[in-house]
Amino acid sequence: MKNLLISIIILVAMLIVLPSWSVPPPDEFARSGIAVGVVVEDLQKSVDFYTMVIGMVQVREFSVDAEKARKMGLSDGQSFDIKVLKLINSEDASEWKLMSFSKKSDASKQSYIHEKNGFRYVTIFVKSMKPVPERIQKYGIKTMGETPLMLDANRQFVSVRDPDGNFVELIGPK
Repeated sequence: MKNLLISIIILVAMLIVLPSWSVPPPDEFARSGIAVGVVVEDLQKSVDFYTMVIGMVQVREFSVDAEKARKMGLSDGQSFDIKVLKLINSEDASEWKLMSFSKKSDASKQSYIHEKNGFRYVTIFVKSMKPVPERIQKYGIKTMGETPLMLDANRQFVSVRDPDGNFVELIGPK
């Protein structure tokens, strides 16, 4: 009887405590994707790379005037144009926002991701790697290391650099 009473008390305590452990976090985000701004040397060259080689789609473009850019703290009063790319044209898909101030990039001086702090690479997961090496070869892009490389029995990995020297990883089934 004593063991039954202890079991009931433990069960009641767990029913009170467990729901508080499984409460989902507050739904504070308007979108599930993240928009990443990438400053590039040559805007059109980068758009071509990400659309033709990687396979992204351009979904829109917009401009930020000099005064607004200054007020937002994004520039010292320089205006700029942004071209927005996505992996798929969906409202919740992450955005890859390319912009240029016509400055030479120093990312191309970097040989490996560990040489500098900050954003060093992006990983893109694909449904099939079959078209990836074909596009890379078609546009004369050099792969990094010994890629394409099989990660396991099913997944292949390819690493390339964009026109500014940023690392781009592609992973998916061969």
